[in-house]
Amino acid sequence: MKKILGIGNALVDVMTPLKDDSIINQLGFEKGSMTLVDEEKSREIKHITAQYVSSMASGGSVANTMHGISKMRAEGGFIGAIGDDTTGKIFEKDMKSAGVKTYLSIKDDDTGTAVAMISRDSERTFATHLGAAEKLMADDLKRSVFTRYDYLYLEGYLITNMDLVERACVYAKEEGLKVAIDLASFNVVEEYRDNFSHVIGNYADIIFANEYEAKAFTGKDAGEALNDLAGRCEIAVVKTGAKGSLIDDGTGMIKIDALDVDCIDSTGAGDLYAAGFLYGLANNTPLDKCGFFGTLLASYVIQGIGPKINIDKWPGIREEINEKLA
Repeated sequence: MKKILGIGNALVDVMTPLKDDSIINQLGFEKGSMTLVDEEKSREIKHITAQYVSSMASGGSVANTMHGISKMRAEGGFIGAIGDDTTGKIFEKDMKSAGVKTYLSIKDDDTGTAVAMISRDSERTFATHLGAAEKLMADDLKRSVFTRYDYLYLEGYLITNMDLVERACVYAKEEGLKVAIDLASFNVVEEYRDNFSHVIGNYADIIFANEYEAKAFTGKDAGEALNDLAGRCEIAVVKTGAKGSLIDDGTGMIKIDALDVDCIDSTGAGDLYAAGFLYGLANNTPLDKCGFFGTLLASYVIQGIGPKINIDKWPGIREEINEKLA
């Protein structure tokens, strides 16, 4: 089985279900978006949402994906930065307990947090204080780490640090890794479209996007956006929520239907989809099965609160996927 290395923001998610969207409106956030905030604003948001019951777990888009890949018993690694604090220890312990090999730089700052405000319709709005996570620099990367892996999965939220992204991609390509990138969030794509174009045009082999991110990048709706993205890489994936997902490797579109489950919280759906899809690729599985694996994992994570699948579900998931592989 091939090995997957992820690089992204090491965050601890603070999952906060809301009774309505009034707090989101009060804070001036666009529902469903990810907004970067400073430490003061993060504290304000945590104070305002303190009336609700919250839970904490390791987070960050690619960290969630690598957590899922490792729970599938594949070999996964994660590069990120944390602070020397209790929150950082929560992140590291959670990742290692899942089997992820961590390559964490310790920075002189608080570990980053992402307050996920979960609306009653399961949509989530993130207010993210990156803290130590954004202090991960190009010089923190070690080429020797890349030699141990076959795929690099790059978090689109890192696009603000092009030196870091470029160094990671160069190391990956020079060491023979395939590069996969997730387009992060539609508002991030809109602001940094030129950066994404550069990375995709020069390095990306696999692109993951939801339909809103794909439209922000290409200006086209899902099907046409898929065709556009597929012309820029080897494999393009556009996730379309309850309608499923679309995949194209240049030979035509594959449609994967969503599974009919009750959605409580969509946090982590895209991250776990990527985990299942990359797990399939690591096993040289046909793309339709890769899409099914992604859909299966996404269907499990949306049935609970937070970006992780309940631990008691993993044996059954592994058994079902192993049957498909066989």
